[in-house]
Amino acid sequence: MATYPVQIPGAIALSLFDLADATLRDAKRAYRHARRRRIGATLRPGAGTPLWNELVRQALPLLAKRGAKVRLARQLGVSRQRLRHCLNAQHACLDGERALMLLCWVAAHQRGQPLPLQAEPDL
Repeated sequence: MATYPVQIPGAIALSLFDLADATLRDAKRAYRHARRRRIGATLRPGAGTPLWNELVRQALPLLAKRGAKVRLARQLGVSRQRLRHCLNAQHACLDGERALMLLCWVAAHQRGQPLPLQAEPDL
């Protein structure tokens, strides 16, 4: 079987090499910026947080009764505004401990049992 070498003119080869190099630099820069997180930044709800989205979807119908959000906020040890930002507006997520407490709260209310946990307020 005979092999025939591909002959590419020098100018085209150099321009292809330059384009490949520029593409590689752009890809590295985009990857670096995509992976960078601000110091102290919290995880934002969205497509990247499917478990949080499902937890919020399960919790919201249980908070329809008057005063339920206030009682949950007290039980979690967060302000009403912070709970609203996390659940209704979906601007932020709760920290790990409070997210687990919310998960237990949802499970208890779906079974019809109150949750006896009480969080210590942040000082």
